[in-house]
Amino acid sequence: MNRSPDYQGIVSDRDILITVITNIIGVLTLSSPRVVAEVTNSSDGWITVLLGGIIASLCGWFIAKIASSFPNQSFLTYTSYLLSKPVAIVMTLIFSLQFFMTTVFYVRELAALSHQYLFDHTPQEIISLTFLFVVIYAVSGSQAGIFRLNVLFFPILVVGLFLVIFLPIGLIDWEGFLPLFQTDFEGYLKGTYFSVVNMLGFAIVFFYIGLVKNPRNTPKMTAYGVLVTMGFNLVIYLVCVGVFGNTTMRNMFFPTFDLSRTVEIPGGFFERFDAFLFLFWTIIFFTTATMALDVTVMTLRMVFRNFKKINAVIMLSPIIYFTSMVPKSYLDVVSFNRLLGHFTIIYFLLVTILLGIAFKIKGGNSSE
Repeated sequence: MNRSPDYQGIVSDRDILITVITNIIGVLTLSSPRVVAEVTNSSDGWITVLLGGIIASLCGWFIAKIASSFPNQSFLTYTSYLLSKPVAIVMTLIFSLQFFMTTVFYVRELAALSHQYLFDHTPQEIISLTFLFVVIYAVSGSQAGIFRLNVLFFPILVVGLFLVIFLPIGLIDWEGFLPLFQTDFEGYLKGTYFSVVNMLGFAIVFFYIGLVKNPRNTPKMTAYGVLVTMGFNLVIYLVCVGVFGNTTMRNMFFPTFDLSRTVEIPGGFFERFDAFLFLFWTIIFFTTATMALDVTVMTLRMVFRNFKKINAVIMLSPIIYFTSMVPKSYLDVVSFNRLLGHFTIIYFLLVTILLGIAFKIKGGNSSE
């Protein structure tokens, strides 16, 4: 079997499960309740989050099933077998561009969030540059180290999510969930679409599954990871609706983060609990941005095999920084994110359909 030296089975199925969860529960979790509320009425958004999670889990299982049929092979290698090498190169470069723009969005979004809630006197350019330096340092190391960071931060992620969910429960207006089923069909359709877009982080399985030594259970782990994330998103949405109401939530940039600002810890132990939870969200930004940049570098090196990793990181870093500074306002960042989301889901579906048809015709185990 034709194996790249970069694909030596360095991660386990558990690592893939954790990586899928941490990559999906990224920056979009902060704004997803608002996006869903914009197209639904009352508390009907929970239906779209549920449907979106089910669809995303099936898609995640499907792409992992295809990729796992080519163990320890890169995306470019098995796609070349299924669709021809020229098509595979174009697909890989487009994925590289997509993850590059995703990294740009993460860097810019963290700067916007930090500037709005904590560092209002610090220029966003300084915040972005500082954050990008940390991401560059992480990506410059080994991919095994990135997975270890995900595993290390995972307990913090879970604890942080439980704090976000359970501490504001006493503020919920339970009558705000009624009446039910007030949204028309178009609203449900748009809400489900946005929910799927918010959970497209599982697409990294296309690339990271080549690092799994025995990927037999990886499709199942991928689906589990999406469903766990869907559960968190569903509960977060319901808490946001209960605390803020649908109408108010439509006008909030980061409803999930604003939940932490409603909480007061008895005894004055934490005067600003939102500052404590900001550390939790920064870790999430860091892990998702790190994986996005790592996939960008990985896909570039699949096509340009003599391109050293550190050279790719150094070349991309200033481009990421200056591109992240192009949006002038947060509304520009929101528009950029929506365009990126539309492009990502259309391209992802196209690639999945083409690979699915080719896999049905040719089957797996290409290089034996």
